[in-house]
Amino acid sequence: MSGAKVLVTGGSGFIGSWCVLALLQAGYDVRTTVRSLEREAALREQLHAATEFDDARLGVVRADLESDDGWPAAVDGCEYVLHVASPTLRNGPVDEASMVSAARDGVLRVLRAAHAAGVKRVVLTSAFGAVGYGHPRRATPFTEQDWTNVEADIAPYQKSKTLAERAAWEFVQNEGRGLELTAVHPVGVLGPVLGPDDPPSLRVIRQMLDGALPACPPFGTSWVDVRDVADLHLRVMTDPNAVGERWLASAGPSLRTVEVGRILREQLGERAAKAPTREIPLPLARILSHFNPQLRAVRPQLGQDFDATSAKAERLLGWRPRPIERTIAETAESLLAHAH
Repeated sequence: MSGAKVLVTGGSGFIGSWCVLALLQAGYDVRTTVRSLEREAALREQLHAATEFDDARLGVVRADLESDDGWPAAVDGCEYVLHVASPTLRNGPVDEASMVSAARDGVLRVLRAAHAAGVKRVVLTSAFGAVGYGHPRRATPFTEQDWTNVEADIAPYQKSKTLAERAAWEFVQNEGRGLELTAVHPVGVLGPVLGPDDPPSLRVIRQMLDGALPACPPFGTSWVDVRDVADLHLRVMTDPNAVGERWLASAGPSLRTVEVGRILREQLGERAAKAPTREIPLPLARILSHFNPQLRAVRPQLGQDFDATSAKAERLLGWRPRPIERTIAETAESLLAHAH
């Protein structure tokens, strides 16, 4: 498919930039959206540092999920769209209603523009947040059959990803006939950064390295490498089996947060000497969550293990994620390298 044009929304973000890189390396022409064109120069520099490509094969345009402006031009001439952009967990208070509406309205803007332009297939970057939250504790891993319960006590981010994905499927069923849709659901995303950006998903590794997390909250989740997430996006973009399907991206069983700290110490030695090796007892963590902002943010997760399986992608698409121990080490190496 070398030469086909692909739109990647949010190409300056953590997952988006790796998707752009993977597409360029696979021979596609790429157009990507950014909220501000001031980010274009840094994005091109980061991509050129990672791979060789002709600048003419990458177009950068301005488009914002909260406005209709720019989307018809962004999708024009594209055969595929990877809709990666979404409101994320940046620092500061989060307004649930605005986060949900921004995610849902943004998805519908992109899908309407793609449908009108005759795009063949849209890959929606959803999240495990749309799969595994708001459920009682369970012994079996979550699969693509599961949906987050938005009526439960869940964070705004998880609610926004769930409602945005549901809106996407409803649009394709009711209005977007002829437009193919598939969705990728990464669990906790780690991996090296292409530049000095500070992805929210890497915050736990950074805090461990800095000593800002002296003891770990008592919960666990599955993790995956951002490079494998990008690889899965490319697979579902063209595989006939992917149409109308959801795909979990997970490198293996749930890891307790404290296990991540121990892996850091094992892999990096003295450079990870501040990584925590103790877990806060659950009753104490629940009490502290009323006062500690970090624990308050993960209060619904305390005591849980969010275990997810990618057996479907491995079986049907031949997708093979790299070992998470290697990813954790390479994430830390990358953060340390970009710290100066």
